[in-house]
Amino acid sequence: MKKSVSIIGGGAVALFLAAFLDPQKFEVTMYEQNKTLGRKFLVAGKGGFNLTHSEPIELLTERYTPTSFLKEPLRCFSNVDFQKWLDSIGIPTYIGSSRRIYPEKGIKPIAVLNAILKVLKKQHVHIKYEHTWTGWNSDNELLFNTDITTLSDYTIFALGGSSWKITGSDGNWLKLFKKQGVDIAPFQASNCGYSVDWNSSFIKKHEGSPLKNIAITCSDNRQKGEVVITRFGLEGNAIYAVSPQLRKALNNKKKATIFMDLKPNLSADEVQKKIEKSTLRNTTEIIRKELKLSLAQIGLLKTLISKDSFLDPGLLAQNIKSLPLEITDFAALDEAISTVGGISLNAVDQHYQLKKLSTHYCIGEMLDWDAPTGGYLLQACASMGVHLAKHLNKTS
Repeated sequence: MKKSVSIIGGGAVALFLAAFLDPQKFEVTMYEQNKTLGRKFLVAGKGGFNLTHSEPIELLTERYTPTSFLKEPLRCFSNVDFQKWLDSIGIPTYIGSSRRIYPEKGIKPIAVLNAILKVLKKQHVHIKYEHTWTGWNSDNELLFNTDITTLSDYTIFALGGSSWKITGSDGNWLKLFKKQGVDIAPFQASNCGYSVDWNSSFIKKHEGSPLKNIAITCSDNRQKGEVVITRFGLEGNAIYAVSPQLRKALNNKKKATIFMDLKPNLSADEVQKKIEKSTLRNTTEIIRKELKLSLAQIGLLKTLISKDSFLDPGLLAQNIKSLPLEITDFAALDEAISTVGGISLNAVDQHYQLKKLSTHYCIGEMLDWDAPTGGYLLQACASMGVHLAKHLNKTS
């Protein structure tokens, strides 16, 4: 006789779990509070649909915080496995110049979602829409906003984090687990904009300007990429990737310092030599033409360092390579791409089963882990879903 599985939530991690559960062993029902599945999946695709990243698995596993948390799931269903599976369901992929992996050109996020939904249909997965989970009753049955209750052999929560509330990820479920005595952590923004107290004349000139081909260092983490100057501060993949270090500093000291390398492909000595050997006399023209710095980069230097430092080739070179900038705050939770916090990793075992609620599991962004953008978030959800599915397939 088949065992029953209830999946609460219809985001990416829930989709992968349902796709890999053995239909010969399980009767699977998904409960989704929206009228459709995968709403955050679709919203995330609007900015460039990174499915995963192509770097070697040894490097891939180091992108996550804590690094040990996802090592086994990532080896269970790696980025290579993910690509092969997508190809098998009719979604060919390619590796972009950034080494991120995308659907082949012309394939939109809705097409990827529909391909996964076809798999679920073949697996005979039942889907109940507009069912919002509201807790448990005294018999440990699941309660919803409807008049139904359910008690399954396995219950898997895939409720998301607390960003992009328009997609349903509002984090309101956290209090329900707290009532059950499950260890939780408050939600905090990750992969978000960070506040900078800009000089008014600088931001008037350069708001919206990109800073391309730079590197940002915070504590021991250095990330190449780009950012955009906003009235609030900075946004972009280079600063998103140092979110764990920024968050720690902001929580402890209410401020943080990043160091921006405006020419990461040159050493400080090489930068200084280019400045000193130039036949041009105006420092602004020298760094614009010899170092190809943008007007926004030059404006940033001028607003952050003294005139004497700007005119001294040695000090200027040092600042071009390591320009300090103070960060004062996070963006609001709902403006973040992802969040940390939620169910503590200490509250679940190696297969995500809640230690205080047997046969109940938590997966996806509702757990307290972190990853940068660039395909890492979706890869983690895919790996977690598949890892749990294979575990249940094997033990049932």
